Amino acid sequence: MRHFTIELEELNQKLLQMGGLVEQAIHRSVRALLEQDRDLAEEVIRDEPKINRMEMEIDGLVTRLLALRQPVARDLRLLTAALKINNDLERIGDLANHIAERSLSLMHHPLVKPMTDIPKMASLVQSMLLKCLDAFVNSDADLAHTVLLSDAEVDLLRDGVYSELLEIMQRDPSVLTAAIDLIFVARNLERIGDHATNIAEDVVFLVKGIDVRHHAEQTESA
Repeated sequence: MRHFTIELEELNQKLLQMGGLVEQAIHRSVRALLEQDRDLAEEVIRDEPKINRMEMEIDGLVTRLLALRQPVARDLRLLTAALKINNDLERIGDLANHIAERSLSLMHHPLVKPMTDIPKMASLVQSMLLKCLDAFVNSDADLAHTVLLSDAEVDLLRDGVYSELLEIMQRDPSVLTAAIDLIFVARNLERIGDHATNIAEDVVFLVKGIDVRHHAEQTESA
């Protein structure tokens, strides 16, 4: 049993390490966009295979623990949650990579609009990611719940970016390509928020045994 506890702690540490990599990828990709920094964008793209390798490593560890330890109750919920969280983190890494690619494309175009809502979105989804990882490690369902509440704010910011860019494109069709790139950046940030929300939902299930997917507010208040 003691060896199993050590293995679970190793799993926690690997998930935190992977979370750190994807949080750094988000930060760098958005900085590359805002500062038109080619080197930062290329760093994100170059480092993506590290995230992919870590995903496979964590998958292998969880699968081995499921097969050899045959866990039950909370330990089983922990391992199944780890698999899902691992997948969400890998997808966040992919989305950060997409933002970096868009930032490279945008370096060939003049600024379409002042960058205000996109940095706000980036800051919010990074905060959501850090909170849900802290909630996972500390078994803190209340902290995870705050992440669920933040998802609507991300959606509102995305809608604001879409609306503003569509208006700009209607006034000036010459900015179409750059505006579409920015729309995809906002979409990728919104999807990062969705994946952070998925992780938070998994934490609530892990800690409380309650499935809050799709109906987080109603289930938590019931």
